[in-house]
Amino acid sequence: MEFDPILVHEWLRRTARRLPTKTAVVCGNQRWTFGQIDEASDRLARAWMASGMKRHDRVAIFLNNSIEVVISLYASLKAGGTFAVLDPAIKPPKLRAILEEMAPFALVSGGTQTEIVREALGTSFRVALIVWVGGDRREERSAPETSVTWEEIAIGEPLEQGQGSAGDFPRCIDVDLACLVYTSGSRGRPKGIMCSHHNVISACRSIIQYLGNREEDVVMCVIPLSFDYGLYQVLMSIMYGGTVVLVAGLVYLYPILGLIAKERVTGFPIVPSILEMLLSLKTLRDFDFGSLRYMTNTGAALPERNIRLLRSALPHVAVYSMFGLSECKRVSFLPPSQIDRLPGSVGRPMPNCEVLLLDESGQEVPPGDIGEMVVRGSNLMQGYWQDAQFTDAVYHTGSYPEDRRLYSGDLFSSDPEGNLFFRGRRDDMIKCRGERVSPREVELVIQQMEGIEEVAVKGIPDDFDGQAIVAFVVSAPGSRIEVEAVRAHCARFLEKARIPRHIRFLDRLPRTARGKIDRDRLVLGMEGKTQ
Repeated sequence: MEFDPILVHEWLRRTARRLPTKTAVVCGNQRWTFGQIDEASDRLARAWMASGMKRHDRVAIFLNNSIEVVISLYASLKAGGTFAVLDPAIKPPKLRAILEEMAPFALVSGGTQTEIVREALGTSFRVALIVWVGGDRREERSAPETSVTWEEIAIGEPLEQGQGSAGDFPRCIDVDLACLVYTSGSRGRPKGIMCSHHNVISACRSIIQYLGNREEDVVMCVIPLSFDYGLYQVLMSIMYGGTVVLVAGLVYLYPILGLIAKERVTGFPIVPSILEMLLSLKTLRDFDFGSLRYMTNTGAALPERNIRLLRSALPHVAVYSMFGLSECKRVSFLPPSQIDRLPGSVGRPMPNCEVLLLDESGQEVPPGDIGEMVVRGSNLMQGYWQDAQFTDAVYHTGSYPEDRRLYSGDLFSSDPEGNLFFRGRRDDMIKCRGERVSPREVELVIQQMEGIEEVAVKGIPDDFDGQAIVAFVVSAPGSRIEVEAVRAHCARFLEKARIPRHIRFLDRLPRTARGKIDRDRLVLGMEGKTQ
């Protein structure tokens, strides 16, 4: 009797049995089938177990997007462990802090990350097993005694005779942790979000359902697998039997567009910065996007102007505007049929997810009013690794243990139909002249001006106002907008306390690696430069 998979790696096993010779991952010149990934991750899992890995042990993966990341994460699950794919761009001190907190059994790294690992580990920190990718251990003069190469442990023969027959894989259940997703937070250090197998599969099922994914889908993934947005492209495609085209890093856009045509890509997850790059290409219409069925965006909202330009350039492509948090993966989506009517909305809650908008007293707010987004559902993660205090501050239990609620800190309003509109972060609220001002409210007003491409609003300390409102404005190409014109426009639609004191024009807004506007960088060097 075959039961429905309840563990993340069981979906790989099922798909590999069903579609053993179908291409699962394309990465550079490599093409791996489901059967090959299943076999390689089996071999790696057994080698780790023979080296001493136990159920619930953790594996840190510190590499650029590659097939080694995919094989390693499934191997860690098969061995009964928990994986964490770490941001390949982090610096040694942050890597050291994460490794100290995780205490991983194994670390998989190499290539351009090799020197970062050396500096992070130093001489005092020990990992039970280090697997080097793309290097020869014998040439590594300072390699720890516990080092092996990827070829020795994952691709070639087992490390020792008989290692490949190291018993059955551990029996796990769906409440076991599948992965830690490390994300930077307001506390100034990374936080590991604990995701159980049940959490991951629940989120995958809901997203696959509303995207309508099927075996024929080929998804282009330029998002690092250290971000949940990138990671889930792999996890979901292996569940439904699709193909992922993995790109190690987005440096030049032209090769990516060529791959879309060559691999007949049907799905393209993006962030706002990628869309800006696309729309800046004068030759965009010269590329073949005939296979492309949909594009998605999550996290930071796409500027409405860019949505209109994208719809004009690629009218046959369905655009999914979505909202998500690493703590629950995904919250809502706007059906593509509504994108032209509601370009500023991130839609309604996805299947099997509930959203409440609450005021400061915990009461639901009526349509049009702003409230904090509170999320319920089986996609809700377990909390923060080794940080019960911060977990308790964000996750609240309702009337029974599984009725857990995530207080997101994000401020939203809804329309009478239940569509959600992002209004800002609770901790981004500006206290100006005794009033609480939502940056998003001011941004939306300024964005209504003709010739405005993007705007971000931030508060800075001010002796008179408490916080002064600063608007950072990016003009559309070919537009010339005066400071006084922006102020006059704001005065027409905003109360006096909400009108920006300072207006600064920029060529572009700085963004984080996740594509969100980096508001902290905006205010650096403000003194004497505002208008």
